[in-house]
Amino acid sequence: MPNTNFDRDTLRELADEGNEMALDRLADLADAAGDLGELSELLDEGSPRAGVLLTRRAVASGDLRELQRISDAGFEGAGHELDRLLKAPAAPNLAMSNSELEGDPHLAPPSGHPAHHS
Repeated sequence: MPNTNFDRDTLRELADEGNEMALDRLADLADAAGDLGELSELLDEGSPRAGVLLTRRAVASGDLRELQRISDAGFEGAGHELDRLLKAPAAPNLAMSNSELEGDPHLAPPSGHPAHHS
């Protein structure tokens, strides 16, 4: 079985010569190492794989600004994810007090069921 543990320098040389698979492998290595700076550089070099990996991280953390940055760098998938997140219904504010609930007729408990006071 062939050795598939290539060194970074060789991958970088191949990527610099236009080899997209080497660029993708560098993105995977950067992701595994948690090196967001290198992933961002690879995205700027045109690596779609870096775009996928950065988008996945931004979605997981809910980072809308990062999704916009990735989209602006040319990775359309980030723009789609940003749109999806922005179109999602907003979560209700679960920290509302009972007095706030009682003051809003749309949120007050049904008649005959007093609000719970803490």
